[in-house]
Amino acid sequence: MSIPNEAPQWLELTLAQFDFWEEFRFHPDRPISTVAHCMIIGGPVNEPAIIAALQQLAKETEVFALRFRDGPDGPRQYVDPARVPAIEYHDLRERTDPEGTGRQMMADDIARPLDLEAHPLSALWLLRVGDSRWLWYMRGHHIILDGYSASLIERRAASLYAQQLGQSPAVGPLLPFAEYLTEEDAYRNGKHHQRDGAHWAEVLRDAPPLTVLQKGGEDYACTALTAEPKIPAGLPAQLRQTAAACDLGWPDFLTLLSAAWLARDLPEDVQALPVWLPYMSRLGSVSAAIPALVVNILPLIVTCRPDETLGTYLQRTAADLRKMRRHGRYRVEQLAADRGLKAGERFYFSPLINVLPFDAPRFAGCTVEREVLAAGPGDGFNLTWGAGGDASGLFLSIDADPASETEFTASSAALVPFIARACEDGSLDETLATLMATDHSELAQTAVRKTTQIRPIAGRLEEA
Repeated sequence: MSIPNEAPQWLELTLAQFDFWEEFRFHPDRPISTVAHCMIIGGPVNEPAIIAALQQLAKETEVFALRFRDGPDGPRQYVDPARVPAIEYHDLRERTDPEGTGRQMMADDIARPLDLEAHPLSALWLLRVGDSRWLWYMRGHHIILDGYSASLIERRAASLYAQQLGQSPAVGPLLPFAEYLTEEDAYRNGKHHQRDGAHWAEVLRDAPPLTVLQKGGEDYACTALTAEPKIPAGLPAQLRQTAAACDLGWPDFLTLLSAAWLARDLPEDVQALPVWLPYMSRLGSVSAAIPALVVNILPLIVTCRPDETLGTYLQRTAADLRKMRRHGRYRVEQLAADRGLKAGERFYFSPLINVLPFDAPRFAGCTVEREVLAAGPGDGFNLTWGAGGDASGLFLSIDADPASETEFTASSAALVPFIARACEDGSLDETLATLMATDHSELAQTAVRKTTQIRPIAGRLEEA
């Protein structure tokens, strides 16, 4: 870790970070943007080696040690060596329910609000819950981490563990946080930023209005609707095969199918639907080796023509998706400013499709299972697909605020069957209307459960 020689070097926040700073200012008493993962590690773990690996990881991951403050020139940040998280180790095997105790500890930690100025923003725990079972818990605030960062950190931890065992590490050292800030500043002041801005101005010129949310108008303590529909056992292999036939990766194929589903019933006077997609924004960037809040979120303008074949729809919309990514580094916060949004306003990121094709890290000689315990705030209606890099272990999580209950109920019951039909032989020549026709005799009934979660309900919506 780079340690300041004298006085701390307070740095400006990125546009993405500033958005989360404003959110904190509006909701300082809510644990809205906590990000937390749990690795369930089974097998003959070498405890001294894994603790040493996590200690090295804590020192390398500079964003774990970020400190924030407000001042006359606005919020600032710096890497504070005193904020490097210590590794908390707890042997819970003597408890009546070791794993239940560990999970309650994690839940209690996630439920605590994080004060961006006063509190350490990261935690690393190793909880032993059985003779051959450990829980590695990692927690941070979204202002310092995104989903790719968590995966990068996890893979580096596994490499450091292998190194402690005398093996070759698969992932090299993490780079300093300042290198990302320098690169981002260069991009924002360069010709590519201007080019990307011109692209988005053209895309949105004739697009439907993007809904705007007044910050501070959210109700983050709402009761959310959540469901996890059952995935047919053969669907991952079918996804890979059909996607390859379309010259697409399976994550893009799944994204485009989900987008078609969401745009299936547009009113006659609405020609297209803005569907929000996270964009990793790290290809060709130093941030590929730097944990930080880098992920962008951008609108894909989707038109769904019922008489169009699936193959034609995929070819047409995949081209739009590729264009979006070529210009995907252009921050949504800058896009909001370009569209005339004022301070305290942001786009309403709903509906949103998030596909997470991340493999769990491999700790030498052990089994590993990843669980995402908290992923920050979400807006009205969200589809989250997760799987390994080869689509194995595919799952779907649907969550929505009560205002989106109609779409939630329909998607919970019929989305997965539509995806399955779209992966069948001959599906590319079928019309979207045929593939989306609901045959209730085929649908497994999905229980709709309500649970209290940290999810926003939009308040005071406008159009931009």
